[in-house]
Amino acid sequence: MARNPDNIYEVHQGNGQLAVSATAKRLIDELHKLYARRPSKAYGKFSENTVDYPTSVRLMEYLSQTASFEETTIALMTTLAKEAQGRAASEGGHVFFAHFQRDDRQYILVAIVNDKISAALTDTADLQDVKHLDVDGYRFAGRVSLEGWANKEERYVSFLKGKGNVSEYFMAFLGCDTTAVSRVDTSNMVKAIKHFADSRPLEPAERAEFMTRANHICARDSKADKPINFAALANELFPDDPEALIEVLADPDRGLIDGFVADRRALRGLVSFKRKTSNWSVEFEREALNSDKVRYDPETNSIILFDVPDDLRNDLLAEIGDGE
Repeated sequence: MARNPDNIYEVHQGNGQLAVSATAKRLIDELHKLYARRPSKAYGKFSENTVDYPTSVRLMEYLSQTASFEETTIALMTTLAKEAQGRAASEGGHVFFAHFQRDDRQYILVAIVNDKISAALTDTADLQDVKHLDVDGYRFAGRVSLEGWANKEERYVSFLKGKGNVSEYFMAFLGCDTTAVSRVDTSNMVKAIKHFADSRPLEPAERAEFMTRANHICARDSKADKPINFAALANELFPDDPEALIEVLADPDRGLIDGFVADRRALRGLVSFKRKTSNWSVEFEREALNSDKVRYDPETNSIILFDVPDDLRNDLLAEIGDGE
């Protein structure tokens, strides 16, 4: 895949499906190993919008044996070229597709690899240029766990995030929806931070200030599209003993993996209370509870709201028949 002189992406097909040779196996092994080691990956699942993001449809056709692997990859290349065309950060290269199995799980791997020039000695001790695949330097790749897809997991599609928005076109090509996963990760992180605050000997005002700062740090980074880093968060939020906070955040039983961009709506759980029943819903800031603008009575299990706005007061008085 490369841009022509008119700046249009063109797809140059290979010579059919590659044979499963020792060289091909070594290449896929190396690509998969490098992919697994790369930090800063994004996770999600296929978008339900298959009209704009048809990759899942193409893969389903292949898995149901209504299309061959070669036909599927040619169709996928049309989608990849379309998404790459409108993004200046995208670049061409050799696009490799592989369907393989590791540890009893099957994967579809896509990687864009460029050529690299190096030098080699000839039999007569002269130097000559040698062109080879720059496997170590690839920047764009994605992977689909077929078992995860079949089991309707939340994290069966992944791709390298890169720096800034350079990987947006690859995410669009895969049709990967990361929104729901980021919200779940953020909610779980909020629970971990609350657990940590509850485990420390903090006065109510200190706890409130700790939660407010946690929200400020995470919301600031989210606005800048900066992924959460547990070490950086702990050092800024709890500099007296960051390792204690990291231990809670990185607890394997919580299943939290840093590197996600926090969902600002889910972060609201750090500074507010929000609940809904079949008869009412309520949301208020933690600051209101600490400043006695909202009061909870544990004996009667009731919440009292103070400083009710005049318009709501008038509506309530009219409803109960005590209006003037």
